[in-house]
Amino acid sequence: MSAATDGFTEGMPCWADVMLPDLAAGKRFYGELLDWTFEDGDPEYGYYTQAFHRGRNVAALAPKPDGRMPTAWTVYFASSDAAATARRIHAAGGQVVVGPMTVGEYGTMLTAADPGGAVFGVWQAGSHGGFEERGEPGSYGWTEVYTRDAKAVDAFYEQVFGFATDDLSEEAGVEFAVWTPAGKPATPEHAVGGRLVMSEGFPQEMPAHFLVYLVVDGCDGAAATAVRLGGRVLREPRDTPYGRFAVLADDQGADFAVIDPAQARRE
Repeated sequence: MSAATDGFTEGMPCWADVMLPDLAAGKRFYGELLDWTFEDGDPEYGYYTQAFHRGRNVAALAPKPDGRMPTAWTVYFASSDAAATARRIHAAGGQVVVGPMTVGEYGTMLTAADPGGAVFGVWQAGSHGGFEERGEPGSYGWTEVYTRDAKAVDAFYEQVFGFATDDLSEEAGVEFAVWTPAGKPATPEHAVGGRLVMSEGFPQEMPAHFLVYLVVDGCDGAAATAVRLGGRVLREPRDTPYGRFAVLADDQGADFAVIDPAQARRE
């Protein structure tokens, strides 16, 4: 596959946003939790609001245009040709939900659902190249898809983005794998995302979904701050070889995770 623009190879997570019913409340929550500042959204683009950390573009908040739409985070994968990616999504058994559509000079986007039902985005960069900061406190760090059909989902992302799948279930103690881009060794060091199978411990009504991880300086402190701001802890902080993480919900119900890579568990 050809390389995508602005340093993001094809299929690499390049952007994330959260759709919320109350934009002002979202600014208060994420602004204090992650030290984000915000640029006023343009009415032409539905008041889509860019978030910045230390002056660098790290994510966006979008007001829900329809109350029936989910309050949720979306991760976007880089594409050098969104139309071609849409065709591969169809061919691989997924569904294009919106687009491809041009967003002014900024780029071309689409949203889609994989065969397990998890929704994700695709971004072909124009003037907006994606994350200007990632992997640092206050920015995007990682994503995983939670699914009930590992075989179909792994095959889908292999076909759409050329990912190689590295099964880490034995080490993780759960059905878990990571994906690496085409041309890279299929190892955790080169992974750009993960896939976790929802076991019987997950509620049957929970749909397949992507979980976005945001990097913080101190996982426990971030979880406590989220609760103070009206959010909830869905999964208590725990240690992993990649950092200490917790799964949270913001004060409007959007799920996300926080992780502190500096607190990685030493084997």
